[in-house]
Amino acid sequence: MALAGEDFCIVAADTRQSDGYHINCRYAPKAHQLSDKTVIGTSGFYADGLNFVKKIKQRMEWYFHQHDKTMSTTAIAQLISIMLYQKRFFPYYVFCVIGGIDENGKGCVYSYDSVGNAERVQYQAAGSGNELLQPFLDSQIGLKNRSNENETLNLTEEMAIKIVKDAFSSVTERDIHTGDCVEIYIIRKDGVECQKYPLKRD
Repeated sequence: MALAGEDFCIVAADTRQSDGYHINCRYAPKAHQLSDKTVIGTSGFYADGLNFVKKIKQRMEWYFHQHDKTMSTTAIAQLISIMLYQKRFFPYYVFCVIGGIDENGKGCVYSYDSVGNAERVQYQAAGSGNELLQPFLDSQIGLKNRSNENETLNLTEEMAIKIVKDAFSSVTERDIHTGDCVEIYIIRKDGVECQKYPLKRD
């Protein structure tokens, strides 16, 4: 999942890699840092996700050698859309969410389907816990379906981290494919910080 604030962005993903009722690995990271302003979260087929992230980093390295600067979050978002669309006839079975800081210093989140359709949103969930996470984010951050329609939210970094921890703790109770640990990437103008928060292991 990813959510954007005024001057920060958070990308979080659990580390459990499972197949049906089997846990294959308890530490298989699904969130990857692409630059000091951008982090990607992947869901779907884990091997495709790893391969796709590897190819993105390769393209970013080529860009750096050619232009002598790191790709911006917006440029990475466009690159991912193009790369996914190029493979539309034999697509990566991967669903991406990227979060970062844009050129104006604002937090941004981009959501994708498997063939590259992209949308900039304030928050987005993906993966096996998507059906549980997205309504929670709609309620807590989007303030949707509230009795008070004039309610506003001033989302701070501390509040966002607490929402992420609460969300993953709740999903772990209901989704057997989510658990073990959540990696929370906090993206600010001055760089990226990664926090790890333990989840249920059963």
